[in-house]
Order: sequence, then C-alpha cells, then structure tokens
Amino acid sequence: MLTVFGTMALDTTRTPFRIEERILGGAATFASLAAGAFTKTAMVAAIGDDMPPANISALKKKGIDTKGIVAVKGGKCFHYDSSFDYNLSNRTTLKTELNVIADFNPVIPDGYAKSEYVYLANNDPKQNLKMLKLFDGPKLTVCDTIEYWIQTARDDVVRMMSETDGVVINDSEARLLCDEVNIAKCAKKIMSLGPRFAIIKKGEHGAVLFDSEERVFPAVAFFLDDIADPTGAGDSFAGGFLGHIARMGKTDFGTMKEAVICGNVVGSFAVEDFGVKRLLAITPGDVKARYEKYRKLVQF
Repeated sequence: MLTVFGTMALDTTRTPFRIEERILGGAATFASLAAGAFTKTAMVAAIGDDMPPANISALKKKGIDTKGIVAVKGGKCFHYDSSFDYNLSNRTTLKTELNVIADFNPVIPDGYAKSEYVYLANNDPKQNLKMLKLFDGPKLTVCDTIEYWIQTARDDVVRMMSETDGVVINDSEARLLCDEVNIAKCAKKIMSLGPRFAIIKKGEHGAVLFDSEERVFPAVAFFLDDIADPTGAGDSFAGGFLGHIARMGKTDFGTMKEAVICGNVVGSFAVEDFGVKRLLAITPGDVKARYEKYRKLVQF
C-alpha cells in the first residue's frame, strides 16, 4: 500500500481566463488521486469544518482510503490563493493560510504503519519527519517541498530530505534550495544529503530523473492542446510516479524510468480542468490509453 501525507486544501486559483474559489485541492489530494489510478492508496491529512463532506465522498468513490483524514473541530482548511500569468507558466502566490495544519500532530490509523511506500507531499517538514517515524520500515520513502517551506524552514527541509530515499521537487524550488542555476548540480546537491535519487520537475517541459549512480533520464511532458489550470500537476506527477512503483513492487532504475512516464501522463490530466476535477473523472483505462499515445509520440 502507498500512503500519502500532505495537505487537503480549499484552493483559490486565478487565471486570465477564469477564477475558481475554494475548490478541492492540496498536495495530498492531487497525489492520492493520481496514485489511485495505479495502486491502493491511503491519504493522511488534516481538514477543518469548512471542508464539504461531498469532497470526502468523491475521494472514497475513487477508491482512496480516507480513514487518515482528520477533521479538526472548529478549524479551517489549508487555503492557497494564487494567480497565473497569460501563458499559465508563471504563478504568483497571493495568500497561504496554514490554518489546521499549523499545529497538526500527525497520526495514522491502524494498518497504515505497514505501508511499503510513503510519500511526504508538500507540508510542514517537521510534521513530515514526525510522520515518517510512524511507519515500520517502508521500502521507499519520497518527499517534496515548496518555496514557502524552503524560505521559512530550510533546515527542517534539509533534514527531511536526508531521511528519505528520494526527492521530487520543481526546478525553481531546487534552484532556491541549492543556490544553483544548473538542475544537474541541484540534483547532486540534493542527493549529497542522503537520498539515492532526485527528480527535478520542469513543468510543461517534463521532468528529469537523476540517481546516485550518475544515471540520468529526461522525459518530455505529454503534449496538450489546451491547459486550464497547472495547479497540482507536480503533485499528480509524484502520485503517478509512486503509484506505478507501488504497483510493480520494484525500485530499480528501469522501473523508475517507467514511473516518470506514468507521472507525466497522469499529471497531464490534472491540468485539463481546475482543481482535481479531471482526476476525479478519469479511469485507469484513460491513463493506459494516454500512456500508449505517449509512447508513440516519443518513439523514433
């Protein structure tokens, strides 16, 4: 089983073409739905009284184990408000409200401790470190982080990375963390902390997998005619990546290369609508069909 820990949010997203307010989002939500297309997935997150019950029901209908979602009485959900420019490539953070996750003490239900795969999605790195200790020797642990935590809790971010097997991070945040321009140098610095692999996400340009044996696998993004909302693409990538690895039960470099492609594929669905709407609508068959289309696009 794969367990995902992170935020379940009510997001506000603004583009030049459309605005959606307080819609279901959050790193753990995107990652869990993406992973759920490949493997049994459990989600751990804190929510407030303002989370509509229909959102929990939607996750359950997609087969996500929601027993780890904790409702904090009297609290409010994590809220992220951001805007994108005209080309939908550059995002500006307008507001980050931690709310219930600020003082959340991570707990997991019975049965989760035996999870073989653990993804520590964007969240307070101190909480992620606490969460990691609740598992009984998982086969693979992977973490992510964002600009907010790098700027406010850098030492904890570094400590979190040193305790995991792999790091998934976007290119701008890797450069911020490592104080380097070249992403290959960023990956080497990240792996020097302890992880045996690092994946640098490059948005519309795909992702690059690096490992401690100096192997590199660059993968282009799936080409799309229309993009509605890039929010959650990176989290969906990570969910697809880990979902495939958990499904295969292997962590060799060849399997990770396949997993990068799966991450790119499922991430491409996420950007086709606002929030997690598209991920709630797709089926494993949709993912398989797009995976095969991707294979044909990159073969020569």
